[in-house]
Amino acid sequence: MGANAQTSVPAFTAGQVLTAAQVTGINTGIPVFASSTERDAAFGGTGEKTLAEGQMAYLEDTNETQYYDGSSWTTIGASGLVFISRTTIGSAVSSVTLSNIFSADYDNYRILISGGSGSSNQFINFSFPGAATAAYNSQIVYGSWNNTAQAAGSSGANAYFRYMGTMTPTSLQGCVDIQSPYLTEQTFLGSFYARPSHIGGVTANVLDDSSSYTGLTVAPASGTFSDGNIDVYGYAKA
Repeated sequence: MGANAQTSVPAFTAGQVLTAAQVTGINTGIPVFASSTERDAAFGGTGEKTLAEGQMAYLEDTNETQYYDGSSWTTIGASGLVFISRTTIGSAVSSVTLSNIFSADYDNYRILISGGSGSSNQFINFSFPGAATAAYNSQIVYGSWNNTAQAAGSSGANAYFRYMGTMTPTSLQGCVDIQSPYLTEQTFLGSFYARPSHIGGVTANVLDDSSSYTGLTVAPASGTFSDGNIDVYGYAKA
């Protein structure tokens, strides 16, 4: 946590004697928080300000200045994709869980998988912790370089979404857009994938429930992957 980071935004009372640290906190201007978790915890408690429209905040982990519009936090000057986090895949692991990547700050997200390698030529799956198998519904269009396109679908057949990316002994690849994972409504995913000299395609997927999700698990269909990066971006709200 940085030198100016705060864990609360105090509301002072008439006649209260302030400490030097409290005065210093006031003089930092916009409250500074380590992440959105500390920001959200800083308002509404005993002796803290009530979160209200117009409140400002700076987040150290994403280097964002935000304002509260009365219902959610919005990043000032943001347009398009806003970087949220990078997770580096370990050595020969069978899955990676991305925790606390979805929040009220963004409705929609993009996830990119790159670098690293896999133990074999295989596809990469996504799953949402706690989601029922019956909620996973997918439509997949794919083909090899020398063949015509094929189509396949699945409805409640697997407790994960298939074909979110690919891996080879020399690379990992994936590009997935996710709509409304944190909102209490259906979650939609779209992906496109390719594997050198083998196969490529696109998918359309819906998680047919109304649960709110804060994270997901990324895993090869079989085998392990290593050393690549999983980057998460949020689509800035208009």
